[in-house]
Amino acid sequence: MRIDFPGLEAFVAIAERGSFNRAAVHLNLSQTALSHRMRKLEDDLGVRLLMRTTRQVTLTPAGLELLPKARAAIDGLTVSIDALRRQARAGQQHIAIACLPTIAVTYLPQVLAAFARKHRGVSVQVLDNSASEIADHVQSGRAEFGLTIVSSNRWDLDITPLMKEPFVLICPKGHRLAGVEAVQWPDLEGQPLVRISPQTGNRVLIDDALGTRREALDWRYEVQHLATAVSLVRAGIALAIVPRLALGITTTEGIVTVPLRNPAVTRTLGIIARHGVPISRTAKTLHDLIVKTLKSSDADPQG
Repeated sequence: MRIDFPGLEAFVAIAERGSFNRAAVHLNLSQTALSHRMRKLEDDLGVRLLMRTTRQVTLTPAGLELLPKARAAIDGLTVSIDALRRQARAGQQHIAIACLPTIAVTYLPQVLAAFARKHRGVSVQVLDNSASEIADHVQSGRAEFGLTIVSSNRWDLDITPLMKEPFVLICPKGHRLAGVEAVQWPDLEGQPLVRISPQTGNRVLIDDALGTRREALDWRYEVQHLATAVSLVRAGIALAIVPRLALGITTTEGIVTVPLRNPAVTRTLGIIARHGVPISRTAKTLHDLIVKTLKSSDADPQG
């Protein structure tokens, strides 16, 4: 089925501005042309998207459901068109990759520096997002490949494991656990803990490793980003279980790292790409540099 992008553009403009008049000005259209686009879109879909009165425009339930999807479609197309325009203006190639923030901070700068020395005319877009967002970027084709927590439950992605990274306990200096050689999970009972949103993928790994034992722990706080968890630990509010690389994204002043035992928890980091879709030659060069760097790192290599 043909996608009516002009109609979707009109719909989003009206929904965001609450007015046909303001939307028409924004799109540089007459109100008649804008109304025609909306009627055509609604006729094609067979459903009303907008309710228009003399004073305001509101969304129908179908319109409310379509709006975020229409925005995402337009945003994705806009990003692709902008990238093509940049390439045309600069006469250069452009590649996009997705990457966990912890890897982006600790490993990617040296990789990109080496890549730039060989490919000075190539611009690189780094989508430093959560594991779930990275999988979506790669699956949609917005990123040629992603550096992320690898999982075996994505049949539509090719997976290359590169290294295992341990989770560690972080606590403030002076805490009773700061001087021990290693921490057992029962040692954490009664301690206020901060955990990360499950969207990152890290929390799922911890929950799976602990099983029902996680219920005995006091998960007092929940945050969206690792850097926030580290800040809470530094302030003495709670302890946190984080991937070792997380300590590279923020200052560790006032914080002590302690290994975890019984069970030790690790995450496997690697590269994901769309199944059956080869990446470009230039992206392959960057891909190979990343593989070489991560496999020679001080984390535990895979394979």
